Amino acid sequence: MPTHAALPDDIDALKAMIRERDAAILARDEVLESLRDELSTRKVEIEQLKLFIAKLKRMQFGRKSEKLDRQIEQLELKLEDLQADEEESAAEMEQRGRVVRARPERKPLPPHLPRVEKVYTPEATTCTECGGALRHLGDDISEQLEFIPASFKVIRHIRPKLACNCCDCIMQAPAPSRPIERGMAGPGLLAHVLVSKFADHLPLYRQSVIYAREGVELSRSLLADWVGASSNLLRPLVDAVRRHVMAGPKLHADDTPVPVLAPGNGKTKTGRLWTYVRDDRPSGATIPPAVWFAYTPDRKGIHPQTHLIPFTGILQADAYAGFNAVYETGRIHEAACWAHARRKFFDLHDARPSAVTTEALRRIGELYVIEANIRGTPPDERLSTRRARSRPLLDDLETWMRSTMTTLSRKSDTTAAIMYALNLWPALIRYCDDGIIEIDNSAAERALRGIAIGRRNYLFAGADSGGERAAAIYTLIGTAKLNGIDPEAYLRHVLTNIADHPVNRVDEFLPWNVATCLPKPADLSS
Repeated sequence: MPTHAALPDDIDALKAMIRERDAAILARDEVLESLRDELSTRKVEIEQLKLFIAKLKRMQFGRKSEKLDRQIEQLELKLEDLQADEEESAAEMEQRGRVVRARPERKPLPPHLPRVEKVYTPEATTCTECGGALRHLGDDISEQLEFIPASFKVIRHIRPKLACNCCDCIMQAPAPSRPIERGMAGPGLLAHVLVSKFADHLPLYRQSVIYAREGVELSRSLLADWVGASSNLLRPLVDAVRRHVMAGPKLHADDTPVPVLAPGNGKTKTGRLWTYVRDDRPSGATIPPAVWFAYTPDRKGIHPQTHLIPFTGILQADAYAGFNAVYETGRIHEAACWAHARRKFFDLHDARPSAVTTEALRRIGELYVIEANIRGTPPDERLSTRRARSRPLLDDLETWMRSTMTTLSRKSDTTAAIMYALNLWPALIRYCDDGIIEIDNSAAERALRGIAIGRRNYLFAGADSGGERAAAIYTLIGTAKLNGIDPEAYLRHVLTNIADHPVNRVDEFLPWNVATCLPKPADLSS
């Protein structure tokens, strides 16, 4: 920059210098503005990375609520130790003759449990004081809870051969049918293996070790053969559940990734397990609920489109693009999930609370309070309440979201959460136009929880065929649970009778049709 002494006296030259200076300042301002934009973009990226890292940590270590559960478990363990110490001290004080505080009153033992009575009479038959006769004065009765480990037993099927004295004709009763032809496993054992693997998440190799402790050697390969044969026998019943599910006016759908062994290279690939739930009990329906699972080797949209060919009605699901093709047919109408929309704001709020996320969660929470009050009521009553109370709140929520979005950066995660809801808005508010629709897709998410637990315990399947078998058994176990039926007792009953049952009457084995035939809890061990 020239000094005063270096400035020219010529006016035109001075004007040229001023123009040059202005151009330099303008160029510098443009660079500064560019740097500001770049800085702002980097700040947004940093915040996005922080949020992503927080999400990854929750995926690795569990959500905050799950951390709280673990803390509660630790405190419960500490409480158990303290109570054990207290009991040990109390026993020691009793031995020393000291007074011990009264113990809290215990709940009575369940009345359905079988009782084994043991009567303890005095050894003496006459009075030890005077030798007089004794009469019955009363009884002191106390109860003790005992556990009898599960045990094996061998059932010998004996068929006597009878010969005629006149013509040497031989007569014999026909052999009873077995779930697996010429197999040694009874229906109760098969049911136990299936439920242990698919409901209690015990892989077959662990079951083999457990059975060996009972002195029964059942190899992993033998157990696998039983699972395959049982799945094949139950296939018609699984198809009957699918027909019942697809006949409903509304379905809940969701999917989850499952690790499957890829053929050839020994590595794992990601398959998908789809769930379709029919459950209209929240709207007062009495039709039995059911769930159908399907396995696919990938997540291509053609799979749910194929699954839903026989269905017509309302589909409650997330915003998965693979469902779009079924919505375009006009046979199926989309109802979005408010739990998914809420989760977007919850994740943000969990990572870094803000006034916007707090307000969004509060407003959505008001909608759920209304739903809690009308759960189980008829569709027309639910519809009337939603139109009177929920719809005004939804209209206000949409207005608030749109006005709030104008104050936020277009690249922010909060804007993305709002846009997710607004893009699905017609589907999100559809539940206010039909009393059978739910506010969210929780029914499908609940159906997948058990699969998520098993997925953490072991490889889901060794091949695609294993995934299909798992989906079949999950269908029967999940449907039994939805109807309040013990899945092991249910499968035992089905496997006992289905081999001789006409396949065109397999609907008679649906859980709600056999509930009265199943043993009471006290008789399950028989």
